[in-house]
Amino acid sequence: MPLAPPSLRITPLLDPLTSLPGLTARHATLLSKISGGKRVIDLLFTLPEKLIDRRKIMTLAEGRALPTGDVLTSHVRVLGIRRPARPSQPTILTAHDETGMLEITFFQKGRLFLPPEGTEILVSGKVGHYHDRLTLSRPDHIIAWEKRDNFPWLEPVWPLTAGLFPSTVRRAMKAALALIPDDLPEWLDAPLLQKHRWPSFKTALETLHLPESLSQQGDPTPFLERARARLAADEVLADQLCLGMARQQAQAREGRALIGDGTLRQQLLERFGHRPTAAQSRVMDEIAADMRQPTPMMRLLQGDVGAGKTLVAMMAMLHAVEAGTQAAFMAPTEILAQQHASTFEALCPVPFVFLSGSIKGRARRIALAKLADGHAKIAIGTHALFQDGVIFADLGLAVIDEQHRFGVEQRMKLATKGPATDVLVMTATPIPRTLQLTEWGEMGVSRLDSKPAGRQPIHTTVHNMGLLDDILAGIKRALEQGKQIFWVCPLIEESESQSAAAAEERWAALTKRFGPIIGLAHGKQDIETRQKALTAFEQGKTRLLVATTVIEVGVDIPNATIMVIEQAERFGLAQLHQLRGRVGRGAQQSYCLLLHSEESSFTAKKRLSLLRDTEDGFLIADEDFRIRGGGDLAGNRQSGLPGFRLADPTRLALLLTAMRHDSQRELTRNPTLQGPRGAALQDLLHLFDRAMPGRLLAAG
Repeated sequence: MPLAPPSLRITPLLDPLTSLPGLTARHATLLSKISGGKRVIDLLFTLPEKLIDRRKIMTLAEGRALPTGDVLTSHVRVLGIRRPARPSQPTILTAHDETGMLEITFFQKGRLFLPPEGTEILVSGKVGHYHDRLTLSRPDHIIAWEKRDNFPWLEPVWPLTAGLFPSTVRRAMKAALALIPDDLPEWLDAPLLQKHRWPSFKTALETLHLPESLSQQGDPTPFLERARARLAADEVLADQLCLGMARQQAQAREGRALIGDGTLRQQLLERFGHRPTAAQSRVMDEIAADMRQPTPMMRLLQGDVGAGKTLVAMMAMLHAVEAGTQAAFMAPTEILAQQHASTFEALCPVPFVFLSGSIKGRARRIALAKLADGHAKIAIGTHALFQDGVIFADLGLAVIDEQHRFGVEQRMKLATKGPATDVLVMTATPIPRTLQLTEWGEMGVSRLDSKPAGRQPIHTTVHNMGLLDDILAGIKRALEQGKQIFWVCPLIEESESQSAAAAEERWAALTKRFGPIIGLAHGKQDIETRQKALTAFEQGKTRLLVATTVIEVGVDIPNATIMVIEQAERFGLAQLHQLRGRVGRGAQQSYCLLLHSEESSFTAKKRLSLLRDTEDGFLIADEDFRIRGGGDLAGNRQSGLPGFRLADPTRLALLLTAMRHDSQRELTRNPTLQGPRGAALQDLLHLFDRAMPGRLLAAG
């Protein structure tokens, strides 16, 4: 069901940040960096990282007992000001109360008030102890005592970026909050609101961004927690509504039963030469049972790295061919598609074609003709498969590998190239159990949770970067023994350019040390250059490949047996597990070295120790979700999991269950979201950018 356009009451919140009064284009650009979006509502959903409580006014004697770095707020009188001889030197203000002296240092006055001698002031900042003196260096706030009613007693701390000041964020937040109508209709279920004592949508945002009203409330924590819980419920309800509507659309599709006689699948297994694992056999049976049903198959296949998803996919595709239809296999990159094509060439008992952006001219025309007339039973390729010029005689099954790497439109286009196409989506990124039951609850989920025989465990160790010289000596010995090695450079948040620069710097250092046997692959290279680097490594022309996370998925080089991950603490656990899975794909013993910086915290080292102790991707996914939660899951490029900006991961399971129940109940009785609550829910979907049903569903 297409949603109605956003109502007039919320359209100002969907406008660009540049629409806020008093905000320059430069400010809007900086605010969009911290908010991850360009809409006013995206800014409002950028919640404070913490709240500084400055309400307790301490004497200077009490301040002397505070640890360095704690916040001190004091009422003092200015004794004197020592002005600098040069602009680069600080201004030092001396103040006192009846219990002691305080030295306040201004390196640049900036926007802070600099009071004259004798003035009573209220000052707040991080306390320091220099020799025997109590100090405030660069105070956060300083104001004349008689103006203390304007003091930020409870101060939210938002994320910042270079050039963006807290005062600018605060001003923008106030302007944005003013755009939320006081009479915005409620979309949450009334009993739920009453049970949890949640505030309204507007009050929740005001409580978090402008908490001055809580100054007289004693402990503000319960109010802040209820405000966050309210917004988390809104976000999860929007997510569940979007999924529910997508499921309605998927279930409304007409399907057909695909019945095969098993002959082609038997030929494949004979050519394969090994018995499938118990997990592979179980999953093959689950998929075959789905395909025999008259309703369209929508199944998610989770396979841990190296678990044998490709064989399962080939069996499903041959089932479709046995039933008289065609099958398509779409991979996210050309090198991965080519690797699958090589596997099919060795094992597949039916004609297939390969299509990618590099296939042009006569070769492309021949491939397209074979698909259109049905001579080719299987197509393997990249996004080229869903282009308008690609016509299938009768597409019965679409297999989509690493599904989170494709946009929904791409997945939907491939699935609609047949009259009633079954869809199998595959991921090597295990989905946490918390999300699996809710996000994929009405989609068949199959898990490959064991590896084929003959695969040795990857020996994983954790090292301090201070031992780099020793590690490089070991790398030299491995290269002399003919080993191939991946070296992954650190992930630098929100900066592919910086990540690429780190890789180039490491490549230059290793090339200087080991000679011209070092390759380089990163996301800032053009596709052809990166492809050449991967191919050279695959063919053994280079022996060590320095890379960013472009090798995370789908690089299958059995001869590579060593993985070095630099500054591993910068990566999520699930992503580290994926990177580690690039080795250990042959019969040789493989190794993974996780290098962390010398200043890494105890918690960071503890996270890495989990990778050292287990190769169970499902356990790692659960732990990664528990540790990192929803903060980075929204559209997460690494995990592909549906995202939550506002929901607390430690409470997400209960919230997901409650909101899923509410959304199912509402869609059952009101599938087109009509009436007052339906209209309010449509506004909710627009605010949380869930207005396109199916955005989070694997194949639309």
